[in-house]
Amino acid sequence: MLHGASAVVTGASRGIGRAVAGTLAAAGARVFLISRSAGDLEQVATHIGRGAVAVPCDVTNAEAVNRAVDVIGEVGMAGPMILVNNAGVFPLGAIERTDPALFEQTLQANLVAPFRFLHAFVPRMRAAGQGHVITIGSVADRSIYSGNGAYSASKFGARALHEVLREELRGSGVRATLVAPSATDTPIWDPIDPDNTPGFPPRAAMLRPEDVADAVLWAATRASHVNVDELRISRV
Repeated sequence: MLHGASAVVTGASRGIGRAVAGTLAAAGARVFLISRSAGDLEQVATHIGRGAVAVPCDVTNAEAVNRAVDVIGEVGMAGPMILVNNAGVFPLGAIERTDPALFEQTLQANLVAPFRFLHAFVPRMRAAGQGHVITIGSVADRSIYSGNGAYSASKFGARALHEVLREELRGSGVRATLVAPSATDTPIWDPIDPDNTPGFPPRAAMLRPEDVADAVLWAATRASHVNVDELRISRV
């Protein structure tokens, strides 16, 4: 389905990003894996195979992002056909107990970092007249939950960024999709222990990373004239 395609996936060392990278690779894409964890990333690349390339990068660091973009170019790819902006953090806490530095870090990871990759790769997609930007959103980019001041602010912003991008890309041949899952069982929940913390769904009632990856693949494999603007998925 994606033979000959190239894809960049951020946050690819675990959870949703790892599942997305594996699914795109299985469909024929050559995947460039972005994450801070160099060792974990190499293991994922080896497991995925199919020419997957590990590109260690702290997405909150502008210079690191620039270097990652350069590395991808040096491998011989002017720009990806698919960019999946997935990397992010999930801090919880009441607004008055949230350190302003943590708030800023959340915006850097969940909003500024995706923008940096868009800024680097969208012009190349536009010049090629093809490409697909897929943003991994969240139920918290539309619904409000107590304790989500930093997270929701970042995800509402990411949704707005996606919607602006979609308008700007109309007629260019480049597609933009927001895939917004409800709670998904990934390591991001480990510090919270939702099974033993009131107010959170148990992990058994959450989506699986592979469910989100399937949604990404479905959007990415529609006919080239079809844009899936937004996909919201939840557990039955």
